[in-house]
Amino acid sequence: MNNKGKVVLVFGSSGLVGSLLVDELINSASFSLVKLFVRKKSGNTHTKVQEIEVDFDKLSLVASEMKGDVVFICLGTTMAKAGSKEAFYKVDHTYCLEAARLSAANGVGQVLLISSMGADAASLVYYSKVKGEVERDIRNLNFESVNIVRPSLLLGDRKENRLGEKIFVTVTKYLPFIFIGPLKKYRPIEAHNVAKAMVNISLTQQEGCHIFESEELQKIALHS
Repeated sequence: MNNKGKVVLVFGSSGLVGSLLVDELINSASFSLVKLFVRKKSGNTHTKVQEIEVDFDKLSLVASEMKGDVVFICLGTTMAKAGSKEAFYKVDHTYCLEAARLSAANGVGQVLLISSMGADAASLVYYSKVKGEVERDIRNLNFESVNIVRPSLLLGDRKENRLGEKIFVTVTKYLPFIFIGPLKKYRPIEAHNVAKAMVNISLTQQEGCHIFESEELQKIALHS
């Protein structure tokens, strides 16, 4: 590890959680260099940040840059935005797995993957099936510490409009009593709390594979 702090790699830094995660990493003294692998540079000029433009279909071309202590994989899309099952699979499985594989090959010891509640490789729901498959495949890589984050519905300011999520958020706001007992785990979580929890998890670096769902993420975030 760098004497001044950890060197981290971030894939998906322009997304809702990814962008908040970058802010958390920059503001933490525990991290000295934050490498962002992006399609197009955002112009972030913070002294801790290094932006690396990549073609996600050719990630191996920048494999030499994938060296550090922790890799955060926040890549993801929706079926509607992707336009097809094949395009969705490419982003949520192929790109995620390749980023993890190349990082592990370079000796990165810890990975944190944003997945989804209900992820299950055996699921009949395509979205959940793909999420489960990428979890399974990343667990099989040579990381010392694998941390899978499975939030419920994320609350925050997205760049794109998602009508279904807006309806769910409205229901949550006016009928909060729905999410009690067995349904408590489905309660939406603020994206900034997911980002905070991910940073805190990365600092523990427990060996083996660990899965974190919304209720636990909320608690971990509050220990910032």
